[in-house]
Amino acid sequence: MASRVQVLCGRWDCYVNGGGVEQFVEFTLAVNSLAEHFNRLRLPGLVRLCQGLESAALARLEEATCSLLPAQEIAALQRQLDTLVGSVAALCSETPDRRSECHEAPTQTVDWVKRRAVWIVSSEAGGEYCEGLQKQLRFFGFEVCLLGLDNCPQPGGSPLAVLFVPAQPECGDEGLARISAYRAACPAAQLFYIGGAAAIDPVVGLMRAGVDIVIPAEVQAAMVIDRILDLVRTEERIKHKVLVVEDSRVATALIRRTLAEHGFDSRAIADPEPLLDVLKEYRPDLILMDMHMPRFNGVEATRVLRQIPDYQSIPIVYLSGETDVGMQVEALRLGGDQFLVKPFNPVLLAAVVKTKIERFREAQRSSQTDGLTGLLNHSAAKSYLKSMMNGASDQDRVVVAMIDIDHFKSINDTYGHPVGDQVIRGLAWLLKARLRATDLIGRYGGEEFIVALPDVSLEMARTIIDRIRGDFASLPHSHPGGAFYTTFSAGMSAFPVVSASAVLETADHALLDAKRLGRNRVECASERP
Repeated sequence: MASRVQVLCGRWDCYVNGGGVEQFVEFTLAVNSLAEHFNRLRLPGLVRLCQGLESAALARLEEATCSLLPAQEIAALQRQLDTLVGSVAALCSETPDRRSECHEAPTQTVDWVKRRAVWIVSSEAGGEYCEGLQKQLRFFGFEVCLLGLDNCPQPGGSPLAVLFVPAQPECGDEGLARISAYRAACPAAQLFYIGGAAAIDPVVGLMRAGVDIVIPAEVQAAMVIDRILDLVRTEERIKHKVLVVEDSRVATALIRRTLAEHGFDSRAIADPEPLLDVLKEYRPDLILMDMHMPRFNGVEATRVLRQIPDYQSIPIVYLSGETDVGMQVEALRLGGDQFLVKPFNPVLLAAVVKTKIERFREAQRSSQTDGLTGLLNHSAAKSYLKSMMNGASDQDRVVVAMIDIDHFKSINDTYGHPVGDQVIRGLAWLLKARLRATDLIGRYGGEEFIVALPDVSLEMARTIIDRIRGDFASLPHSHPGGAFYTTFSAGMSAFPVVSASAVLETADHALLDAKRLGRNRVECASERP
């Protein structure tokens, strides 16, 4: 992290000490790259600081093309850069992250729940709710500090998040001033306002004061923990792949250099003739298409792709010197997603490519994942389990567990569906934290989950699931009146690989046994086909 900041500062110094527009562009690119790095590390406060600096730099880009920026403009950018560098230095000087010592399974540590500080700023009226919120955050490994409204923020503090829990949804001038003070003292923190009024004017006022996320009162119990955990949840970074269809070697080199600087993998072809073969082999996330090429133009190539089911939704961005607006509109009408004109702005190109790919991947994921938990949905989980078993040999073992939250209907009836959703998410968090990346985790429907663990014995799998059961039983679920606890039952099946349907059926029978025997337990099916 520190080395990346040094690169950024070095590029800024190169510009300030007599550089030109090229050095200013390199500085802007470095800011964008650093924002991407912080985003991957789930450091939203630092991302926000980078984005503010990038926006300020882009706003001055036209001035920088003429000559060195005026002294006051350089000083303004320098102040933003100093704030960013100071926040990074404060973060790097913290005690190294400690892992949860009490809730780790033998298969994997809780690598996405880091011990980070969360401050809760509340009035006396928010005491019960804050106490439940504090218990739940501490369960997941956060260090929670409760502050009264009269506490002044200390400069240099570096919490992951600051949660404002007011007595009333409305926030007056005094409340806005308090938020501004915390924003100034904690520039890298994520500021939440919990229980905000569902109207545009007050939310805009809160955002202007420095709040990043406003959570309405009617959904606060269901969203707060989820949003906080999302700040520290790490995910495997999958490199974005871009296919460049461009006949100019100079343009291809510039495009690929820009893509590489922003972490994209790319491949280039100068002729659309082998396009279908390359797509099948390379499987890109996006195509950058020139308009005018030998034999075929970009629009013709795009129209061909849109007639093939596998490529009907892949993003296609035209990158061409064509300036005729009529031609650009026609190109978009016939299958393109966006049109960029050469010479291109490298920051804009990277932003367009990233945004289009993320939306494309999100559309793909949405058909396979459960919207509430982010786990595989029913059909995707069954399909994945079938593939897992089809790929296993006769000697391989796959342990399947069916998990069901106990008395879930009474939770919905007593606390409401938003809190019920929070309970479902809480179990999903534990499963994702305790199990391996190679394990299957899915939401089978309602309050029921499916887990498949390859290459483990039934005894080991039962130990793992039973430990998760114990952890879930001690997990507090917050609601406006405090917190409550609940349990789950599980049924497990483990055979030498036969079929997905057979293993699911026996695991489901074992789950019924667990419920008949009193719930809050794990039962295993007999090991016979």
